[in-house]
Amino acid sequence: MRVLETYIVAGLTGLLFYHLHSPIPWMLGAITGMLLWKTVVKRKVAAPKALSNSGLIVLGTYFGLSFTKETLATIAPYIVPFLAVAVLLIAINILNSIAVTKWTHIDKVTSVFASVPGGLSEMVAASESLNANTALVTIFQTIRLLTVVFLVPSLVVYWLNGNAAASSATAQAAAASSDGHYAWFLLSIFGALLLRNVIPAAYVVGPLAVTAAMHVFGVNLPSLPAWLIILAQISVGMNMGNRITLEDIKLGGKFGWVYFLLALVLIALSFGCGYLFAKLTNLPLATALLSLAPGGLVEMVLTAQTVGGDPAIVSSLQFVRFLLVIIVVPNVLKWVFRKFPSMAETS
Repeated sequence: MRVLETYIVAGLTGLLFYHLHSPIPWMLGAITGMLLWKTVVKRKVAAPKALSNSGLIVLGTYFGLSFTKETLATIAPYIVPFLAVAVLLIAINILNSIAVTKWTHIDKVTSVFASVPGGLSEMVAASESLNANTALVTIFQTIRLLTVVFLVPSLVVYWLNGNAAASSATAQAAAASSDGHYAWFLLSIFGALLLRNVIPAAYVVGPLAVTAAMHVFGVNLPSLPAWLIILAQISVGMNMGNRITLEDIKLGGKFGWVYFLLALVLIALSFGCGYLFAKLTNLPLATALLSLAPGGLVEMVLTAQTVGGDPAIVSSLQFVRFLLVIIVVPNVLKWVFRKFPSMAETS
């Protein structure tokens, strides 16, 4: 009954956000609903991880349906300039996080891992190995996460004036006319389970990769019903909202606003780099912006559908950025801080 109550609250707030024409309304609405239900109404919420993982599998499968052979040919020339711009963006963000330690007196290791645009759990784990203040990393990463998830889709949607209905139809155009069987998607689920202990975000990346591969190799796949996509977004949003508490954010104290500003600077830089990336390539501005935006893969691909961007290209390049931030950046930072211990000292 608690799970049902949580779904009702998340669904109603999602519906409210939908009627308010919010970007990715079902996910942002669910996050907001969970925060309000916990803090204002003082009710416990039940958002099992298994339901969130199931939602991610559905969304990963949905994103994979937008891949075609042309997608692979399209993104190949963009990998090198994309990596160059992405590395530039991350480097500037790291330098900014080190610079603010002169005023906050937070050690550089904590500050860097608290602001790097990566997964919260991965950044906390990496910072712990260097004896950083993991509590502060968690709090400031939460502030960054909320800022990016709520601001980036809104800014992109209203800047580019996208049309959700048209792009939603585009997202499954290739699959909608096929007469494939839903049993094929068992392979997508298997992809998630196979990779769940191998890579981060396996529950979305695995199904995306398997579904994309099947689609590229000509397997007839059916389109997914709209209600299932909405339910998946609500499930993921419920879990995100359940993991975030206003009390944690308050614990950031007087320095919370510093990392909020760093998140705003990061968003502005990512938009500038996205504009530069669009100029260096022939990608549409919406696709270029969302490929470099410092949000989660799921949120940015859903936003791409809203503004008429190419979800296949955005998901491909966001995945490359994701691997860069999750795998390469923490290991490079750990090597630097261990090689040069003076850099880790408090300013």
